[in-house]
Amino acid sequence: MSRLDLAAERLAAALENLEKAADSAGESRPAAPENSAWIAALESERQQLLERIAALEDELSSLSGITEEVETRLDGAIGEIRAALARS
Repeated sequence: MSRLDLAAERLAAALENLEKAADSAGESRPAAPENSAWIAALESERQQLLERIAALEDELSSLSGITEEVETRLDGAIGEIRAALARS
């Protein structure tokens, strides 16, 4: 048997193994409709998360404004207390 014949046999065996691996991989993969449903569910969840992030950003903005107002009022009150204590 020549080297060419041996190489041809090895190639044929490798191709057969590859076909078997491809067949078994195809069997374990979910069907296209299942993939479509899964993708749709992920897109829906993504949209819900984006909406929640937007709501949280709005809440953060509102809370930041309130925090600044409280800080300003506290600074004023502390200033008045110090002034009152200085007069005593």
